[in-house]
Amino acid sequence: MRLATIETPHGSRAAAYVDGAYIDLHAADGRLPTGVRQLLEGGPDLMRLAREVVGGNLATRIPAAGVRLLPPIPDPPKVICIGLNYRDHAAETGAKIPAEPVLFSKFATALIGAETPIVLPSVSKKVDYEAELVLVVGKGGRHLNAATALEHLAGYTVGNDVSARDWQLEKDGRQWLAGKTFDTFAPLGPWLVTADEVPDPQNLGVRLRLNGRTMQDSNTRQMIFPAAVALAYISQVVTLQAGDLIFTGTPPGVGMARKPPVWLKAGDVVEVEIDGLGMLRNPVVQG
Repeated sequence: MRLATIETPHGSRAAAYVDGAYIDLHAADGRLPTGVRQLLEGGPDLMRLAREVVGGNLATRIPAAGVRLLPPIPDPPKVICIGLNYRDHAAETGAKIPAEPVLFSKFATALIGAETPIVLPSVSKKVDYEAELVLVVGKGGRHLNAATALEHLAGYTVGNDVSARDWQLEKDGRQWLAGKTFDTFAPLGPWLVTADEVPDPQNLGVRLRLNGRTMQDSNTRQMIFPAAVALAYISQVVTLQAGDLIFTGTPPGVGMARKPPVWLKAGDVVEVEIDGLGMLRNPVVQG
């Protein structure tokens, strides 16, 4: 099932994407909540009801053309990111291969949906792109075991860890948090694809195109710390909650590693595509 958050005259609504159209789940069945995060919090029973509604509802489908997409989870409890999680990316930046996951975070105010513009802040001149697989937690927990950690996932989506490199790496003390969490710096979507439709999260092609030119092209099997290991590691630190988002790191090909560097500019269009999960497209504008 592909879950999305769409904008409607009644506000944002949890929806399912089916054959080029969206089903407003709450409008189709009032027992279903209006938000995707609340749907995940409801557990297997609500998810089962949502699948029944999607399978049998033809009357309330909204054509995808003209629908404004918000992030699939617009209100996550936490947005946690893993840095340097592809060996080749660590090498291209001159960083040491980490022995443990490198963690940082973004704020929810950085989240935007597909087709919403990435806004370049006036205080940064070195804004970069990063294609990433994003994990969506479905069942909370603490001190997870890597062998069973994937059972806690609701599914997967496509993300772009937009980064102001001058803030992240050139400010006193290296302002990782500030450089990573400017408003609009976490495009997400277009959908959350439920885990049952992704047989192997460690065998997904990841690509990023900038104005049609392929800049990143790799596979999640190149991760240093696979999704299950990352989940278990993070759960040592914080209690995972339904709706938490985990950006899993980016493959090689980022703008700052190119010679000369490639920074995002007004008028650019960034597309991130992951096998089976869809394509996330965002234009770029100057703030």
